[in-house]
Amino acid sequence: MNQNQNIGRYGEDRAVEFLKRLGYGLVERNWRGPSGEIDIVAKDGDCLVFAEVKTRTRLGFGHPFEAITEDKIRRMRALASQWCQAHNLGVALVRLDAISVLVRDGRVTIEHLKQVF
Repeated sequence: MNQNQNIGRYGEDRAVEFLKRLGYGLVERNWRGPSGEIDIVAKDGDCLVFAEVKTRTRLGFGHPFEAITEDKIRRMRALASQWCQAHNLGVALVRLDAISVLVRDGRVTIEHLKQVF
């Protein structure tokens, strides 16, 4: 695993802990489908949440949320649909979220945007 993958994994671990503290139930991590990968699938009450996690150690390339482009959101929608089909879910209440994890000077800052589409 390279340094970027380690940082990404660390950020995803912190995001899962954050969601659990909010009462979300973890369903799956790093699910791969034909269109790519879903970082986190979780339950928020009756809602199935598909979350994209972006982790940065500095802001030189912009805020982590800036990496979530329209193309990435389109891919997230396709992946959410593929996940539901793969798990034989018909109509389900679904939400796409984005989670930013900023790790600087030994401190972790997490931001959570609900319903990014």
